[in-house]
Amino acid sequence: MGASTFRKRERMVSLKLIESLFGGGCSQSVAAFPLRAVYMLSERQTGDVPVQLLISVPKKRFKHAVDRNRVKRQVREAFRQHKDLLWQVVPEQKRLLLAFIWLSDEHRPSNEVTQRVVGLMKRISEKL
Repeated sequence: MGASTFRKRERMVSLKLIESLFGGGCSQSVAAFPLRAVYMLSERQTGDVPVQLLISVPKKRFKHAVDRNRVKRQVREAFRQHKDLLWQVVPEQKRLLLAFIWLSDEHRPSNEVTQRVVGLMKRISEKL
């Protein structure tokens, strides 16, 4: 599984996982405007990937879906290119649940989004 892919298994789609990430008291948060990352470690089942990602761009920030999709694409691409930063530090029997939440009302250049995503991922990897 190369670092240059972002497979469906790497997306967090389970409502149970999402609720445990945002509802439980175990999750932690770091911010680097215009992004906030919420993350927590959970038990890894057989066949699970080490990191599962959720990207949220609220309708409150961008009314048009095309704008929300653009931001999600930028964040997803930055994660895809640099996900090995996190894959290397996640313990063997654990998986990292990670959510990126967009906080700004404005678009940002892709290189700035990439810098913020990488910065957040480095801070998370130091705390693991």
